[in-house]
Amino acid sequence: MDFNLLLQTIVMGIVEGLTEFLPISSTGHLIIVGGVLQFDASIGSKALAGTFEVFIQLGAIIAVMLYFARDLISLVKRAPSDKSAQRLLIAVAVAFVPAAIIGVLLNNLIDKYLFSPFTVGIALVVGGIIMLLVERWVQTRKQPITTLDRVDLKQGLGIGIAQIASLFPGMSRSASTIVGGLLMGLDRSTALRFSFYLSIPTMVAATLYKLVKEINTINGSAVPAFVLGAVVSFAVAIVVIKWFLGYVAKHDLRPFAWYRLALGALMIAFYIPLPR
Repeated sequence: MDFNLLLQTIVMGIVEGLTEFLPISSTGHLIIVGGVLQFDASIGSKALAGTFEVFIQLGAIIAVMLYFARDLISLVKRAPSDKSAQRLLIAVAVAFVPAAIIGVLLNNLIDKYLFSPFTVGIALVVGGIIMLLVERWVQTRKQPITTLDRVDLKQGLGIGIAQIASLFPGMSRSASTIVGGLLMGLDRSTALRFSFYLSIPTMVAATLYKLVKEINTINGSAVPAFVLGAVVSFAVAIVVIKWFLGYVAKHDLRPFAWYRLALGALMIAFYIPLPR
């Protein structure tokens, strides 16, 4: 791996780790940064660069699993005799299903028609507007759900339906599930923690599904870059998870919404298809 590819791999890993769990779309940022760096040319091809972006999500997945390992192990241990633990696990399982089904059915169409910088820009703007509207509504709400033990099947299903929006590149899985949680009556911290729990089965399934389809694009010379990108993604994601949990405990999501609007507007302006 030459020095240029080494630096670019580190940068892409940092971008993935920074943006995967923040409600600002890792897809949008990887498209922008990858385009600026001309990463596809450095790593060998556009297809290989796309597979790299999928693979380094494994670093973020391991990060969230490790960060919440103690809580998740405790939850599973309590489940046989604790109804609240059973209810939460069922809620997460139910929340996983809607996007999983729609994703499998529409994956090829999404990749063909929606994966472009212009459509991602639109999704960033739309998602930002939704976040601002939901934050405004949240201010008028009384007695939100403040603990995961109170999340039930109905709320899990609502969050799962909201997660379908994340199949549109640029909407952001994190943003979709947090907003879904807020709309279903959870406070921000509880919505965020549920989003993290839900990210584990969702990201594992989506990443493995895509890797199985694209594994033939990986060649031996690219393996060091793939591994390095995943390791960097893991290290950065651990820090981001801890920071974001602390941030949401004291602040709302409006700064992320405004950031989405600004970034989306720039992407739309730069990539808008003009008539010939």
